[in-house]
Amino acid sequence: MDFAVLAEGLQFPEGPIAMPDGSVVLVEIARGTLTRVWNGRTEVIADLGGGPNGAAIGPDGAAYVCNNGGFEWRDVSGLLVPVRAAPDYATGRIERVDLATGKFERVYESFNGERLSGPNDIVFDRTGGFWFTDIGKSFARQRDHSGLFYARPDGSHLHRAVYPAVSFNGVGLSPDERVVYCNETETQKVWAFDIVEPGKLAPFSFGRRGRVVCTLPGHQLLDSLAVEANGNVCAATLLNGGITIVAPDGSFEHVAFPDPLTTNICFGGADMRDAYITLSGTGKLVKARWPRPGLKLNFS
Repeated sequence: MDFAVLAEGLQFPEGPIAMPDGSVVLVEIARGTLTRVWNGRTEVIADLGGGPNGAAIGPDGAAYVCNNGGFEWRDVSGLLVPVRAAPDYATGRIERVDLATGKFERVYESFNGERLSGPNDIVFDRTGGFWFTDIGKSFARQRDHSGLFYARPDGSHLHRAVYPAVSFNGVGLSPDERVVYCNETETQKVWAFDIVEPGKLAPFSFGRRGRVVCTLPGHQLLDSLAVEANGNVCAATLLNGGITIVAPDGSFEHVAFPDPLTTNICFGGADMRDAYITLSGTGKLVKARWPRPGLKLNFS
């Protein structure tokens, strides 16, 4: 697929948001910032520290950021690669950022007395609540579990909807908001969970807590996701760098991009066919014309 490079030299970009003014707001995980890309320029909106990992616009117009608390980084064959928790890691958190001033505050950092380990992707439903995934956290000899959470942006409510999981990463909603999708990085699965009311999933039965829509073959990992207007899930794919388009029936196709750490995609433009993709290992944000329109996100 043909694409244009909008920005280079980014420090592991992720969480792109296509803004109405034509700019793209994204996070730089290794730099610890929320950053705006505009006409080839980049400008820091907020220096959050830790590891800002995913972002979405909330009903109040602020950006809500999943911050994983920070990684230790390595250069592997010229690619910037996260490995485990940073030496100064303390907790993951959800942060609210005023886009006009750059001021930020923590909305959540724990659940029932336990720290959030590594929040990393977020999507708002039409009621103004948001789903987010916590991928967990890896340490030298142990790791925290992963989970799917639901919260209100004013700090009034947080609950854990699915727990434990191996490595939930990307999260997105079906066009009718009756399904929440999660990518599970290490199992190579796209999961679907049925929603019965905002923030509430259908009851789980023994041995079944959701539906596996697709399991990718071979050795390739899943990162963040976006949803097309027709309901397809566009799953950023690691190692086999690119975007894997998964239909609700489980069929899939792969669109390659030249970075084995292709981590995320979002849609914008008048027809929602402008796709913005983060090539994180090489530090680039690129733009391509997608064959179908993406789903317009609430509040963006």
